[in-house]
Parts: sequence; structure tokens; C-alpha cells
Amino acid sequence: MEPNPAHVLIDHALALDWDRVPAAAQARTLAFVLDSLAVGVAGRHAAHADGVLAVAQGWGEAGERSGRAAVLGRPGLLLPAPSAAFVNGFQIHGQEYDCVHEPAVLHPMATVLAALLAELGRSGPVRGEDLLAAVVAGVDVAVTLGLAAPDALRFFRPATAGIFGCVAAIARLRRLPRGVALDAMGHALALVSGTMQAHVEGKPALPVQVANAARNALVAVDLALAGMPGVTRPLDGPFGYFALMEVREALAPALALLADGHRVTEVSWKPFPTGRAGHGGIVAVQRLMREQGLAAGRLDSLEYHAPPLIHRLVGRPARPGMEPGYARLCLAYLAAVTLRRGTVGLGDFTREALDDPETLALTARVRVVADDNPDQAAFVPARAEARLTDGAVLVAGAVGVFFSSEQGRQLIAFGRDAVKETKKVVWPTRKEAMQMTGYVFAFVLVMALFLWLTDKTLEWVLYDLVLGWRR
Repeated sequence: MEPNPAHVLIDHALALDWDRVPAAAQARTLAFVLDSLAVGVAGRHAAHADGVLAVAQGWGEAGERSGRAAVLGRPGLLLPAPSAAFVNGFQIHGQEYDCVHEPAVLHPMATVLAALLAELGRSGPVRGEDLLAAVVAGVDVAVTLGLAAPDALRFFRPATAGIFGCVAAIARLRRLPRGVALDAMGHALALVSGTMQAHVEGKPALPVQVANAARNALVAVDLALAGMPGVTRPLDGPFGYFALMEVREALAPALALLADGHRVTEVSWKPFPTGRAGHGGIVAVQRLMREQGLAAGRLDSLEYHAPPLIHRLVGRPARPGMEPGYARLCLAYLAAVTLRRGTVGLGDFTREALDDPETLALTARVRVVADDNPDQAAFVPARAEARLTDGAVLVAGAVGVFFSSEQGRQLIAFGRDAVKETKKVVWPTRKEAMQMTGYVFAFVLVMALFLWLTDKTLEWVLYDLVLGWRR
């Protein structure tokens, strides 16, 4: 039987030591913790955030034994730990500003950090190194499950894979016994949820699913600590996570990556508070404006040609009265805002901004066109094609999405450094190159003759003189 992937992931999490995490991964972890905390504080003002808080407060108060946890952006407010995890998870993801792992198509910090902050409220003080190690472990587990699913999303992966990352993170934070941690992973399967319907409709149920994953992770751990056994193959069983939630699995190569480093180094910031699938279109419009003089008043129509995944995620039409969550996943609206303001920010999702008649009129000129890309998970290549009122056509690619990300900026910096170092090289003249080549050939010839003579001499001494085989 194949190794149980739940065992592999839990063993990885429990064995993780902050001191052995490479410096680059440590720096990224610290940065994304701070980034996610700031995003969560700002999320206190997300649409429906107060309603989510009211719901959580209605679940009752925690006693001294169960512990209470802080809520981001709401000084002095303490809630029972599961309720705090729920609210914080919603606030971190509620404005689509939290960091993302693009290949895995998930937001690992929204669930993992929300669950860990809640756990801190009830389990008492821990070393900072243990908290950070738990973050690394949770991201590793959640992203591994995302990478093990090579096809387009069937369910909302930040929530469905996220709960397993949360359980692993809590297990590492509390140093749970291996058996208890595995039982918690088993219970997580029973508590996993998160459909794409909220994404399709652009409803606030989307961050609610992230919130629920963070909350349910604590429930899964509590059940395991109470001695209740969980299922033993929650990931690869016939009715396990991959059979239910994904089209197919490619676990072996994803698990193998655990030995190559930590997935937190592959996470990237969002330059805009929108769905990542809309960033390519925003960047392409910005390029048309900056490089080719595109302006809202000159636009007749704009088509964004992109892979089917992008069309499915952000190809929806803009409409009056749309929710902020809908608008964040509507490229027509995002492109119109960019044309009017040059960028997209948090202020573009207030009720006043969403109902602006000039912006809504401009959205009618923008549409997303699906190309024939066979890769169901592809974000690029894509291009924006703008037709002006005077008949001119402007075109810009969306490669800027990658180069605006952290990985892209690192690649650019590496390339610049490589160019600088290359310029320092003193290249030989043709005459010098021919001379050096001749020297190399002569040296090789002399060494070959020397080695041949040495071999023959040793052969004569050993076989003729010593052993006398040839006499």
C-alpha cells in the first residue's frame, strides 16, 4: 500500500524546527505574517464584517477554561477561540487583499493565521519561533494539497485544503502527539466545505467559507484531544478529500517537493485588492495607458483575450447594485476603474464607487474573451486589445502580472545582477582564443601519451617481471 499522505504531512509538520528553516523562508514567513495581520485589521471594514461579528457573538461566551482570543482591528474585543478564528478568517480574506500561492490556487495565510491566532488565545503563551514554525508547517501542508490537484477548481480550495493546513499548524504549535494530530486530520475531512458557487455569484459566502475552515480546524483538534478517533485515510481514501473535492490527484510529486524547501517562499503579495485572475487585465490596461496613451474618453471597446480559467473567474458582466465581492471578480469593472483612476484600491468597492454611473457606463465597453488554451489552470498568456474611437487598435500582453509579483521582481533583480556580472568579463581576442585552444590540445595530447606510457610500464612490471605470466 502507498504511504498514507496524511502521515507524511503530519510528520513533516511535527518535525519542523524554526532554526532549520532557511533564512529566505524565515524572512518570507515574517513578512507574510505582518502582511496578513495588516490585511486582517483593514478587513474590519470589509463588507458584511460587522454582520459576521454579530453572528459569532451570538454563539455564546467562553469560560475561563476554554480561553478567549482577540479579533483583528477591534481593540479590546475578545471572543471564544473558534468564534475569533471565524471572524479573523473572514476579515483577512474579506477584501481579496491577502497573499496567494498562484500554482496551488489558494490563500494559505487567511486560514492558517486565523486558526493560530485563535489557538494562542486558549493555549497560553508560546515561543515566537514555535508560532512561526507552525505558520510554515500550515502553509506547506495546504499548498501541497493544492499542488497535488493539477486541474481546475471544483471546490473553493482556500477553504477545502486550508482546513488541513490549519490542523497541521495547530499540531505543530501545540506539539500534539502524532496520533492525536492524525485523528484531527481525520476529523477535518468530516468538517471540510467550500463550494465555487459563491465565487460564481460573487457572494460574501466566499470569505465565510475561509472563516469556517479556520473555525472548524479548532473543532477537529478538540475532537481529537477528547479521544475521538478520526478516519485514517482522509486524503487518499475512496471517499477522501481528493476523491470528493478534486478532479484527480498527483500526490507523489507534490509530496516530494517537501524535501526541496518550504512553500512560503512561493507565496506572493497582491498589488490590488481583487481576485488574482483579474490582475492580468488590470496590468495590461495600465500598460496601454502608460505606453500607448489609452484613455477612457478615447475607448470604443476593449477585449481581454485570456485562458478559459480567467474567463470563468472574472468574465462576468458588471451590473448595477453588484456586491463588492462580485465586483472584485469582474474584469469589466476592474478595467473601467483602472481606465478612470489608473489603478484599483480599497476605495473602489464602496457602495458609492460601485454605483458610479460613469464607471458603469464604461464597463459596457469591456469584455473577456476565452481563447483555446488547453491548460485549465492557466492564467497566461493573455492580451488586452483596445479599439479607439478613431479606429486605431492598441494591444498589450498581460505578462506584467508575473513581473509585478514578488517572484517576478526577484527574477528581474537576478537578471540585472547577471547582466552586470557579464559586463565585468574580459573576453579574449580571436588570436588569444586560438592560442589558448592550441595550448589545451597540446596539453591533452601530452597527458594522453604520458598516461599510456605509464599504463604500459606498470603492465610490464606487474605481469612480466613480478608474476612472470608472459615468459
